[in-house]
Amino acid sequence: MTARFDQGMRRLTELNGPAGEQVIQQLGQFAPDFARHLVEFIFGDIYTRPGLDLKTRQIVTISALAALGTAQPQLEIHLRGALRTGLTREEIIEIFTQIAAYAGFPAALNALAVARRIFEADPPAEGRALQGNQR
Repeated sequence: MTARFDQGMRRLTELNGPAGEQVIQQLGQFAPDFARHLVEFIFGDIYTRPGLDLKTRQIVTISALAALGTAQPQLEIHLRGALRTGLTREEIIEIFTQIAAYAGFPAALNALAVARRIFEADPPAEGRALQGNQR
């Protein structure tokens, strides 16, 4: 693989742990080029840029995914990553409340449903911010 891929996998694993690795492994079994491009571009290029810390990047990402209203699996992965960066459950709910005004209530309700499933299934992860959470 490439240095970009390796860098992307490190960032993906930092954000999502083994679950992120598993998604890429499964995707790579039937769409290896797509999996490579995804890791290299999103996590190797975008998520490693200077200017925004990981928590802010996750806020942007979950906001965009929530606004789409059709990306619940991806939203679930990134919500788990957002919690790992130190975002609180209360902040996540507030973000989706804000989304309702701009993306509509259906998109916000879909996002809240995903968040609720995660909150109910996982013990609180706040306060365990990642080391790479600096700008």
